[in-house]
This record gives sequence, C-alpha cells and structure tokens, in this order.
Amino acid sequence: MVSIMNEALELEVGHKVLEVGAGSGWHASTVAEIVAPSDAPRERWGHVYTVEIIPELADFAKRNIARAGYANRVTIICGDGSEGYPEQAPYDRILVTAAAPYVPEPLKEQLKLGGVMVIPVGEIGFYQTLMRIKKTEDGRIIEEDLGGVAFVPLVGKHGHKSRHRW
Repeated sequence: MVSIMNEALELEVGHKVLEVGAGSGWHASTVAEIVAPSDAPRERWGHVYTVEIIPELADFAKRNIARAGYANRVTIICGDGSEGYPEQAPYDRILVTAAAPYVPEPLKEQLKLGGVMVIPVGEIGFYQTLMRIKKTEDGRIIEEDLGGVAFVPLVGKHGHKSRHRW
C-alpha cells in the first residue's frame, strides 16, 4: 500500500509533503528518500512534515525516523492532522494514512495549485475508497477513485466522530 500511495502521489525531488498520520514513521521515511534522496545535493531536497494525533505514536515515529537517518528531512508534529499543518503550507503533495469521512477542506486549501493528495475516504470498517485529489492550476479540484482499501479511521476535527482512538 505504501508503494501504491507513493506512486499515486507522483513524488519528485524537492517536493514539500504533508503526511497526516505518522504512525511508526516508516511511510514518511520512504517519502523523504524520494523527495530528499541522500545522494542529491541538500539544496535540492524537499521535506516531509508529518502530523500525528496520538502523542505516543508521534514519539515512536520521531525515534524511528532518527534511527533511520531521516530526522533532517522529516519533521514530526503532534497535533490534529485533519486540520493539516498550515504553518508550512502550501504543500506540493499531501498524504493521508487514515480513512476520512470526507476530504477535509483544510487539506484542500493547503494543497498547492498543481498539487496532488492521496486519501482514503469512507466509513469506519473494512472498505473505503483510495482517492487521488488533484488541484489544477486554476484551483479546480479533480477527484479520482483508485480503488477499495481498508484503513484505520481518521480522528480529529474533520475525522470520524468516535469515542475510540484506533
């Protein structure tokens, strides 16, 4: 799934990427190696900002990313990723690793013109749709269905309203 999502994002060296849902930090590390490859000059490097709502997972991701050697290319933020991370917007690419009930408006707003977002959308359970969202140069939003997937639910202001943290 990580490979499918990375390919759908059409990542390039130099991209600034927002990831919603850091988890273990592994997916952000794979993105960092594409947008800021270790063999490219640092002035060409992009950067990954990853937001994790669960403090323990944010700490876990931070340790893993440091051990893997990506701490200078990935920034971990503990917060509500369903609201994006406006401090560094706009983003060339946005990656969401939890299923949202709809595509959050703040994420659309933080996507650059010409940008791409990949996000699972649907109800809590065993089936959602992986969506590729493209923001055209004139600001129109184009949605593409990439097929069925199963992800944990996105929680937060624009996430699923559940009493449980998954």
